[in-house]
Amino acid sequence: MSGRLSTLNLQLVETSKVEAGSAEWALARENGRAKLVIAPRPGADSALADFEGESSDGVLVGPTSPRNAAALRSHLAWLRPRPLGTRTSAGLGDRLGLATPGHVRAVRHVGGGIAPIFPQQSIREMARTNRTPTQVMDDASWGMFAEGWREGTGADADHLKSFEDIDTTLAVGFTFFTIDPSAHVDSRADTDALATLRAKVAALPWAELEDSGAGLRQRYVGQSFGVEHLRIAFDEAVVLRAAAKYGRAVSHVARMSRHLLKAAGGRPVELEVSVDETDTPTSPAEHYWLASELRRLGVAWVSLAPRFVGRFEKGVDYIGDLAELEQDVAAQAAIARHFGPYKLSLHSGSDKFSVYPIAARLANGLVHLKTAGTSYLEALRTLAALDPAMFREVYAFARERYDTDKATYHVSAELRKAPEPAAVAEGELPGLLEHFHAREILHVTFGSVLKETKPDGSFRFKDRLFGLLRANPEAYADNLERHFVKHLQPFVR
Repeated sequence: MSGRLSTLNLQLVETSKVEAGSAEWALARENGRAKLVIAPRPGADSALADFEGESSDGVLVGPTSPRNAAALRSHLAWLRPRPLGTRTSAGLGDRLGLATPGHVRAVRHVGGGIAPIFPQQSIREMARTNRTPTQVMDDASWGMFAEGWREGTGADADHLKSFEDIDTTLAVGFTFFTIDPSAHVDSRADTDALATLRAKVAALPWAELEDSGAGLRQRYVGQSFGVEHLRIAFDEAVVLRAAAKYGRAVSHVARMSRHLLKAAGGRPVELEVSVDETDTPTSPAEHYWLASELRRLGVAWVSLAPRFVGRFEKGVDYIGDLAELEQDVAAQAAIARHFGPYKLSLHSGSDKFSVYPIAARLANGLVHLKTAGTSYLEALRTLAALDPAMFREVYAFARERYDTDKATYHVSAELRKAPEPAAVAEGELPGLLEHFHAREILHVTFGSVLKETKPDGSFRFKDRLFGLLRANPEAYADNLERHFVKHLQPFVR
C-alpha cells in the first residue's frame, strides 16, 4: 500500500487507520463530526462504488451514513457481527449510540477472554430512544472502527416478542436473538391450589406443544432426575406448577425459534431464552422442565436467563441473601451444563458487583453478562462533571417522571428517599449516581429525558447532552472504561 492517507490534510483518528483489501481506511474529524476516508489502491477505484461521498484525487471522503456503514461492514469482515457460541460473553448496550469506544477500551483493558456484543438494544429501548435497529448497528460499527477493534462482535436483538421484531432486526444483520416470553409466563402458578393448576394445565395449547396432559404426566410425575450434585424430583404439584407457569412460554419460544430459523435461511444465528422479567424465581425443577420441553420441541439455544432468587434491579447491586443466591446459581448452572452446555445469562446485569465472582466461579465460564442502562448513567456522570447545572435539571425532571416510567421495570427506589435537587451542592451532584434511590430514578427515566421536547418542538435535553458528549469523547470513554473494567474483570479466566 502507498500510505496515501498519511499525506492527506485531514485530522485522522489514528486508531481507525487500517490497510485491508484494496484500500486504506480511516475516520477523520471535521468540525466535531466524523468522516469516512477511503484511499483505494492504484487501479482499484471500484472499491469506492458502494460508498457515498466526495472523491478528490481518487480519495473518497464521505459521511458516517447508513449506506457507508453497511458498505464498510461488507468490506471489513471484523465489523460484521457473528455468532459467539458458548464463550464467556458480555453484552454492552448503548442507549445513546456513543458508548462503543469506551466499551472497546474496557474489553481491551481486561486482556481478552470475553467475547463482546457491542450492538445490543431491546425493542422497548429503541422505542423509548427513537432509534432503529439500523442506527443501533451502525453506531456500534463506527465505534468499533474508530477504536480499531478487529476481534469481532456479536449483535443482540434483545427482548424480542413478535415475528416482526425478529424480521426487522434480522434484516440489519443481528446475530443473537433474545426471545422474551414473559407475557406468556403465569407467575400466579407459584401459589395456585392444585385444582387451579389442573385446570390451567388442561387449557394449555397442547397442539402447539405437540403433547398432551397424559404425556406430560407420564414423562414427569413420580420421576426423579440426577443432575450433577442435584436430585430433582417431580410429584404432581411440581409438574403442574412448572407447566402452568411456563407452558405457554415454551410454545411461544418454539414458534419464535422456528420463525427465526426459517427467516434466516442458511445464515448462522443464535437464540437466547429470557424468563427473567417475571415476578417469581425460576426454581431448579422449573428450569429443568423448561429446558427439557424446549429440547423436546427441537429448540436450540446458546444461553438462558432464569429469574434468580433475590432482586436484580436496574443499575444497582444485588439485593438479597448472597448465600441463597450462590446455592441457586450452582443449581441453575448444573442444569445448563446438563442440557447444553449453554450459558447462564445475567440480565439486568449492570452493577451486580457482588454477583460476578459467584457467577464466574459456579458457571465455569458458561455465562453471558447483559448490561445496558449503566452506560447511560456514565453519560450522566460525565454531564455532572462538565455541566452541573444541566445535570441538576435532568435529575429534577427524572424525579417528575419516575412514578410513570418505573411501571415496566423491577425497581424499588422511592422518591421521598432521594435528595431534592436544590438540596445538593454542585460539587456533590456526581454523588447522586452512587445514591441507591437517585441512581434508579435516573436509570429508568432515560427514555423520557431523551424524548422530552420544548414548546417549539426541539429537544429539551437530548441535543445538549449529545453535544457535550461529542465535544468531550475522551471524558465519556474514560468513565465507561473505568466502570466496565469492574464489570468484566471477574469473568476473565
